[in-house]
Amino acid sequence: MKIFTTLFCFFLFIAISNGQEQYLTKNGAISFFSKAPIEDITADNNQVLSIVDATSGKMAISILIKSFMFKKALMQEHFNENYLESDTFPKATFKGVILNFDTLKDTATKLQVKGVLTIHGISKEKTIEANFKRTKETILVDGDFIVVLDEFNVEIPAVVEKNIAKQIKVSFNFNHTPYKK
Repeated sequence: MKIFTTLFCFFLFIAISNGQEQYLTKNGAISFFSKAPIEDITADNNQVLSIVDATSGKMAISILIKSFMFKKALMQEHFNENYLESDTFPKATFKGVILNFDTLKDTATKLQVKGVLTIHGISKEKTIEANFKRTKETILVDGDFIVVLDEFNVEIPAVVEKNIAKQIKVSFNFNHTPYKK
């Protein structure tokens, strides 16, 4: 697992561009919530890798699907085996650019991030609104957005169709600190 994370970081840094001012977090938080008539479903993941290039405004996020934790083990098992098929599609990613990044200040500022979200092997263009705050030592990012399961070919069996919402609310919170080589 550590080797995978290290290699991914290395290639992510190269992709964003070498030698620029970068902010990183390896323990960003993402959670999702599914409101359904029979039972609400929530899961949390506190092992999210995110990087922001402070000179270009580019942002990249990588999420290991198996790192989502559920309150019920059976939900986690179904999520990984039946819905997200985490052995076949082990991660979700987002790569984009923060629009108007140069306006970022030390007070909370709403900005949009335009990029490509990849879940379950399917990539879709997405613009996500987020709250940003920049200080000398951090770039804080938080917000939420909706994922429509059909757009990413996540199939819900008819037997449990009423138990799972077709739209999932995803919330995120990242505390990026300067990356030091």
